[in-house]
Formats: sequence, C-alpha cells, structure tokens
Amino acid sequence: MNTQKVDFIKSAANKKAFLRDGRHAVAFAGRSNVGKSSVINSLLNRKNYARVGATPGKTVQVNYFLVDGAYFIDLPGYGYAKVSKAEQESWGKLMESYLSSGSVSHIFMLIDIRHEPTAADKQMLEWIIYYGIPYTLIATKADKLSRSKRQQAANANAKLLGALPWALCYSAETGDGREELVARIGAIVNDSLSNAK
Repeated sequence: MNTQKVDFIKSAANKKAFLRDGRHAVAFAGRSNVGKSSVINSLLNRKNYARVGATPGKTVQVNYFLVDGAYFIDLPGYGYAKVSKAEQESWGKLMESYLSSGSVSHIFMLIDIRHEPTAADKQMLEWIIYYGIPYTLIATKADKLSRSKRQQAANANAKLLGALPWALCYSAETGDGREELVARIGAIVNDSLSNAK
C-alpha cells in the first residue's frame, strides 16, 4: 500500500453523510488520549494531517482520508472526562450509527500499552463484536516501555480487554510497528478486493 497517495475527503457528522461508494474502508478507534491521530499521521508520514490537539477529544466527527484507493477513517475519540453528558450521548449515537452502517470492513482499535483498558474501551470492543466487524488491536505509545516488556504488556492488556491476547505494538514517536501495520492494512485491503471478484 502506497501511503504517500493520500487526500482528505470529508468529515461526516451523521449517518446520511457516511460514504458508501464501494471503496474499502478501515477505521481507527480509541480513547481520546490514546494517540489515534498521531498513529494516523505516522502511517501517512505527515505531521498534522489528522488533527492532533493539546486537548483530548478534538475529533468529533467521522473523518475520511483516501489512501491509495482505500478509506482510512478517523473515528471520534471516547472516554474523555471533561466532555459533557450531552456530548457523550451524541458521540454514542454517531458511533453506533457508523458501526451499524455496514460501511467499514476492519477496525483498528487502539489501546495504551501502559494502562489497563477502561470500561469505555470494553464497551467499544463489545460494539465492534456485536456488529460483526473484524478488528486488530494496536498498543500505542510502545516507546514508553523497554523493548523486552512491550509485547508482554500489549498482550496482557488485550486479555484484560476481553480480546484475543495479542496486540501490535506501535510508536508514533519512533515509527516502531509502522511497517507491520502498513503491511497488515495492505493485506486486508487486497483480501477484500480478491473476495469481491
């Protein structure tokens, strides 16, 4: 997959605005402070393509990027304590309508390698499983741990989340894990195209 071929397409705030044009779509989901936008920017080799805010919770819509013919979807972050109850409810409705739309074929769910999954993380995984969407766990901020401890910590948190006990370790700071993630996304897109023929 050529991650240099990238264009921002649109932001969608409701179900009517979701794109359903037959292109393959992979989405990125995670807590507001998990480093989701940083991971997307790292994948694309861009500094500020996906917005990175000093305040967590900046992504409040479903953002579409076209990358080498497939969509990368930056989903709104969740679990930020300073967001009002009304905003939390609005987020929930938007996320459920997106996950139930049938327009996403794989979700990369991000968890912080240093911390145990939260109740919000567990709810997100339950939604993903409920709607039957294939997923891969990404353990972010891997550079904060020594190399010898990373995979063990990632796998332990995946197990605590209630998923299969494995997650891909990733650091947006150093690029560790980038090659593996780009290859995985490419394989997912290619498998989908092959199955569609």
